[in-house]
Amino acid sequence: MLRTPLARPAGDRVSLSRLVLATILAVLAGFLPYGPAMAGGDIDSLAVLSLEQLGDIQVTSVLKRSERLADAPASIYVITGEEIRRSGATSLPEALRLAPNLEVARADAVQYAITMRGFNSVLENKLLVMIDGRTVYSPLFSGVFWEAQDIALANIERIEVVSGPGGTLWGTNAVNGVINIILRSAEDTKGLLVSGGGGDRDRNGTLRYGARLGSAGSYRLTGNVSEREHSERANGTELQDGATMQRAGFHSNWAAGPNQLAFDGKAYRGDIQQGATKRRITGVDLLGRWERNREGGTNTRAQVYFDFTGRDQPGAIRDNLHTFDFEFQQGVRPFVRNEVLWGAGYRYEPDNVENLAPATLAFIPASRILRFANAFIQDNVTLAPRLSLIAGIKGERNDITDAEYLPSVRLAWKPMTQGLVWAAASRAVRAPSRIDRELYLPGTVPHFVLDGGPNFESEIANVLELGVRMQQSTRMSYSISGFHHMDSHLRSLELTPTGPVFGNTLEATNTGVEAWGNYQLLEHWRVSAGMVQQKQVRRRSSGSKDIGGLATLGNDPTQWWTFRSSLDVGPDVQFDVMVREVGGLPQPHVPGYTAVDMRLGWKLMKGLELAVSGQNLFDAEHPEWGVPAARPVFERALYGSLQWRR
Repeated sequence: MLRTPLARPAGDRVSLSRLVLATILAVLAGFLPYGPAMAGGDIDSLAVLSLEQLGDIQVTSVLKRSERLADAPASIYVITGEEIRRSGATSLPEALRLAPNLEVARADAVQYAITMRGFNSVLENKLLVMIDGRTVYSPLFSGVFWEAQDIALANIERIEVVSGPGGTLWGTNAVNGVINIILRSAEDTKGLLVSGGGGDRDRNGTLRYGARLGSAGSYRLTGNVSEREHSERANGTELQDGATMQRAGFHSNWAAGPNQLAFDGKAYRGDIQQGATKRRITGVDLLGRWERNREGGTNTRAQVYFDFTGRDQPGAIRDNLHTFDFEFQQGVRPFVRNEVLWGAGYRYEPDNVENLAPATLAFIPASRILRFANAFIQDNVTLAPRLSLIAGIKGERNDITDAEYLPSVRLAWKPMTQGLVWAAASRAVRAPSRIDRELYLPGTVPHFVLDGGPNFESEIANVLELGVRMQQSTRMSYSISGFHHMDSHLRSLELTPTGPVFGNTLEATNTGVEAWGNYQLLEHWRVSAGMVQQKQVRRRSSGSKDIGGLATLGNDPTQWWTFRSSLDVGPDVQFDVMVREVGGLPQPHVPGYTAVDMRLGWKLMKGLELAVSGQNLFDAEHPEWGVPAARPVFERALYGSLQWRR
């Protein structure tokens, strides 16, 4: 059944009805003399890139340098900005459903459990997520607060989703994979973009303007607002978890000869209903990046950023985290057959927690300064005309476990121009977070529920991978990867004389296969499909006194698959369908489900597009996460949007 948005008391939350109306009026007026029409991302473009163009997409997340997607020796899937637009997604987590190698489960109106290759949880801690070079994770639990990542989807150029360890280049916490969200250059977003939309669950609005800045630069300004309705349980009662978010930012680029400069900044604020109270999230970040590419293969890059995140969670904590991060890297060719990449970085993070309910929980000490230093080197050696060996190691130092070493070796063989066979062996670690060592339940003595984890060490993963990527013809391409993860020192809850403490006595293996492919049925019609099958075995190590249970490691399906169809019905109409089938979760049990999403888009005139999309169209409702008594169910829903570019 379709759901009517609930009436809200005046002033209770930011209403988007006026914003959507203003958007429509501005579009229909069309009198503003803004910049070059449709600069970058024209909706007049064809439905999808050709398979050859897809293979030529430049990616950076595998070897930390630019290379063709077809040549990247890893299990990597790229979500393009065009795919996001055509999917009808209204939030970043929903856009991530496009990657067949990701587990995405919606926990409530704004919270998601997202991972790959197991251990999924709303507090997932083995996945590294970056937005345009800035790491977005909380040292409270080594994971991502997805409700705070409400970026304007129109500014995304691509999302690189890499399965498997990336610790050698990206550091600790890149254990199961890396999500690298890359924003579009200001050069590609000149002109005006106004968009707005609403439906049963969501309302969104975005305003963006970009122009040239002098003779060698460009800039853009973006503001976006979103509103999420409360989710509901199966019995119809609300969870009281609706949210509003406001975000504004700028981005600028300069190019002068071999030098390139980029500056980026954002500020956001969100209010999320939490029963009778509200939790508030705020943030500000500033980033600067310099790159220089010289003839002869020497590439130098330096980046610095500042990030502030605030989280006021009534009845729990008030957390203020400041991050100062610097990193440097350089690629050189010391010999004809060698391409060496080396670099170093330092992060300084003062984290201040105010324990609001010490009778319930507390971080002790409340304030802490976290320091991380790293250095890495990687050598890409051409062994033969079609055979390469990539070996590297990263050393990290932190204030908790001191030194960590993250080696990896990859072998890449190109049996033909449009084919790649690769194998990899890697070691990755998940460094302790503040929850692992400094969380006490209750926060006052005696800590009879949890007495911290004073001896908690890093979790370790040793991973073997083998894959093939092939463009079989101009009509068909595919990627198949097998993996075997051997995880040790996983977090457990140990019984001790002073009370339960966090320890490292759980182990697991995860063996599986990831596969996806594209087939061009007609010039303007492409279908794609993907699947993951995995088998995870968990156990207690010798001498374990764990009382938490193996289910504390996360909740994962053994299989899921996706199917998508992208069709241009003439030059002005686009029709997209996505089918997702997700297997059931074991503990707590969540039944599997099949969801069908559709989107129909019309180009009303040059620069103006109207779209209608539907989610979960053939299933009245289904849960995706949580225990039966408390979890929400997600119903079929409709969403309409209007977008104008000039």
